[in-house]
Amino acid sequence: MILLIPAYEPDEKLNQLIESLKLQSNETILVLVDDGSGAESEEIFTYAQRQGAVLIQHPVNMGKGAALKTGFSFIAENFPGHDVVTADCDGQHAAEDIYAVARQVGSKKGIVLGEREFSGKIPLRSRLGNKVTTLFFALSTGTWLNDTQTGLRGFPAEVLEWLGSVDGERYEYELNMLLEARRKNIALESVKIQTIYLNDNESSHFRPIRDSIRIYAPLLKFSASSLAGFVVDTLLLMVFTAIFNNLLPAVVLARLGSAAVNYWINRQLVFAEGRSLPMRSTVARYAPLALVLLALNYELLTLLSTAGIPLLFAKIVTEIVLFLASFSIQKRFLFRQRRQREVPIQNSQAGHLVNTESPQTGIER
Repeated sequence: MILLIPAYEPDEKLNQLIESLKLQSNETILVLVDDGSGAESEEIFTYAQRQGAVLIQHPVNMGKGAALKTGFSFIAENFPGHDVVTADCDGQHAAEDIYAVARQVGSKKGIVLGEREFSGKIPLRSRLGNKVTTLFFALSTGTWLNDTQTGLRGFPAEVLEWLGSVDGERYEYELNMLLEARRKNIALESVKIQTIYLNDNESSHFRPIRDSIRIYAPLLKFSASSLAGFVVDTLLLMVFTAIFNNLLPAVVLARLGSAAVNYWINRQLVFAEGRSLPMRSTVARYAPLALVLLALNYELLTLLSTAGIPLLFAKIVTEIVLFLASFSIQKRFLFRQRRQREVPIQNSQAGHLVNTESPQTGIER
């Protein structure tokens, strides 16, 4: 087995994991990527090398995604044809679970995810973050994964070079990888693993605001677009309701105005592929969607209003329901280029390899 671990300013938990892996007896090659940790972590990495780890170093911190790409490139070049398992350096993954994922990826041709149960005492930000990411992934792909944020993953050798072409240099890379895998029809398998959080995951370098923005950028931009459409729709609804004193024409006219605003923002700013698609084809696909959403908007709004719910509150509830459906449809079908089903294997950029030497392998670069 080849195990890849990206590490930024690790503590003794990394060496505890390495000791538990029993590298020599398990015939495991550990590739450790130091993502610009600095002199403070030199002793930790020196010990890891003494245990047999191959060390790759970034001169500066470049992000978890960049570290993984560097590792994948190095392994594809130096250990061609070998599957790879990735794990985190902060003590969240037990040795038995790492080897369980390795066994699974050895018998499959897809990506294998170490799926945590999230039972017991889990930090709120971790529990909430995984739920939000799971929902976002389901809306984007139509596939429900119980653990989209796991760092314990297994990859068949055939996809290593492709992994170097996936967008993202930091934490967003791991989610982008899963999104692209679904688009390329790469199978996603799972293996149940333990849920381990030490000291409320205080050693994590995840930045809740900045890194969350990176991860959820498409959903956040779509939310802003929908908010703009909601404001236009609501203002027009109030105006036309006062003019016509009839809900149906007011809803229709307000929806037409907000649909035009929503389409333009989504095509230009939210879904990157939309800008490269012909406007005629996207309009042709957007129009039926807008009509369906219009009908649903009217029916749901009428139902809630008839039930005695105030118009403004009914409008808010309606928009939340339709927001989720609209995002999923637009991302998966509307602003998306049609691609071939096979997985393209592309050359990845190596680089950034400063020091890769190990008593175990004898590799030097």
